[in-house]
Amino acid sequence: MRLKSLLNKRYTIFLVSFILIWLKTIIVYKTNFDLPVETWKQEFILLINPISTILLLLGISMFFKGKVQARFIVMISLASSIVLFANAIFYRFYSDFITIPVLFQTKNIGDLSGSFTELARPWDILFFFDTLVLLFLFKRRKLKTFTIKKREAYIFLAAAMALLAFNLALAETERPQLLTRTFDREILVKNLGTYNYHVYDFIMHSKAKAQRALADGSETSDVENYINANYQPPNVGLFGAAKNKNLIIISLESTQGFVINRTINGREITPFLNDLAKDSYYFSNFYHQTGQGKTSDSEFLLDNSLYPLPSGAVFFTHSQNEYYATPEIIKEKGYYSAAFHANNKSFWNRDIMYRSLGYDKFFSESDYEINDENAYNWGMKDIPFFEQSVEYLKMLPQPFYAKFITLSNHHPFILEEEDHMIGEVSTNDRTVNRYFQTVRYTDEALKRFFDKLIREGLYEDCVFIIYGDHYGISENHNKAMEQLMGIKMTPYVSTQLQRVPMLVHIPGHTERKDINTSVVSGQIDLMPTILHLLGIGTKNTIQFGHDLFSKERENAVFLRDGSFITEELVYAKGKCYYKPDGIEIDKEACRPVIERAKKELELSDKVVYGDLFRFFVEKDVKE
Repeated sequence: MRLKSLLNKRYTIFLVSFILIWLKTIIVYKTNFDLPVETWKQEFILLINPISTILLLLGISMFFKGKVQARFIVMISLASSIVLFANAIFYRFYSDFITIPVLFQTKNIGDLSGSFTELARPWDILFFFDTLVLLFLFKRRKLKTFTIKKREAYIFLAAAMALLAFNLALAETERPQLLTRTFDREILVKNLGTYNYHVYDFIMHSKAKAQRALADGSETSDVENYINANYQPPNVGLFGAAKNKNLIIISLESTQGFVINRTINGREITPFLNDLAKDSYYFSNFYHQTGQGKTSDSEFLLDNSLYPLPSGAVFFTHSQNEYYATPEIIKEKGYYSAAFHANNKSFWNRDIMYRSLGYDKFFSESDYEINDENAYNWGMKDIPFFEQSVEYLKMLPQPFYAKFITLSNHHPFILEEEDHMIGEVSTNDRTVNRYFQTVRYTDEALKRFFDKLIREGLYEDCVFIIYGDHYGISENHNKAMEQLMGIKMTPYVSTQLQRVPMLVHIPGHTERKDINTSVVSGQIDLMPTILHLLGIGTKNTIQFGHDLFSKERENAVFLRDGSFITEELVYAKGKCYYKPDGIEIDKEACRPVIERAKKELELSDKVVYGDLFRFFVEKDVKE
């Protein structure tokens, strides 16, 4: 196609559409996504990466005529607006981009209204500005459609594909092995563009679906060899410390570790947890390792000691897999398992997934008396939730394994005035300001729960594990966090903020002298810790975590995006830092652990994607 033809007035519709969609995309990149640009090449890639996709889609319109062509162009504009708007809303809370599996989580949409209202902005209507302009111009007949020879249309599409290849080649020079080695969706969007990223995500999702069909038993050997080579024995002194006792697990919604022993205007944020930690094993360097599945990912880590997936939530994408989870293992030792969560049972697909994990009973929203006074936008307030749950707890066969998932400390962190037990902090960010009030409310709910367990005579026969499920304040609120904490939010600091509370409380147990509770650890370590406390060996169990109490445990934790924390190093956002000063050092110092983290994550993914538990030979779990 000659340049003269392209500049012909007949193609004004094509040029106007292209410029509007491209400008809209770049503006969204700059105003809605935090895509750090450090070099001129990165800036150039960011500017050109939407072009090839836009040209390809508009090129398809060349095969249509008249009104059909006009409608197709408007549809392309509208579709691009929807993609950008959906990602912007998702990014404002999760600091992440939507994936194909997330789109399939439609059961959750109805419960997201509160967060959506908080995240949406009046100016979001501008996402659709280009579509409105095109509709106006078509209506006024300011733009006219055109016809073109098919041969020229194919040449145009080939040129667009060549531009895409150029984009990929340039991105590869900036980020080698971009499509095969990265877990970071931000890097993918920055180099490929939002539209190409979604095409890539679709291809990877399809590939993951095909892995199960193609998997066979031979793939289990790599996993077993790795796990056996890295096995760490339990602490003899604590092995079986909770044998035949009831086990209560409490997942604290969106609770980060920095709130522990912190005060606001002279008042403790978590007075009960602060006191409980003094009489417990409190692990101060414990990190959440969740991905896009958030709370459901933390549950998956808890019960399986497998990593969540790099995209979507295992609870949705692989709920029909075969698992050998904690509830199933302890059932063989006479334990009854139950989950308590005052929300819709289908949220995060729990009603299906819990059956796959081996839970005997799920107490969901329909099992609670929820009214206007105790309702929360995600289900039920924590204080009445625990109050009513104790009555069910009393009826469970003993010994039991009971998992509680709190709700009140969930975005957008709004409580009624009568539930405020601490004032707001003063930053320019409403979300951060309110966060501490909901944390304080959940802490009070825990106190009342423990008090009632004592009154009902259940406390002494229970062992408690309390942990935060994931972050509450995302990196989108870094400015407010800098103001609040008085430090600059570097990738090193942001990684440190991924620590969540974690304690093991054994009533009457006071011998804690030889336990190093400052070890670097994470949610992947919960399952082996629990099993060892119950006196159940894990030598033949497929798991990637290690007993928190093991005297031989390695001081390292790997996060879902490939970041890691060791005793001396932190690796985040492609940068290597030396602890404890947070000084950036040469990336090569982190290289061996980078490779180790990559291998472990890939092996765990292989187990889930291939549904490999159907091939593992179940071995006797020896005491």
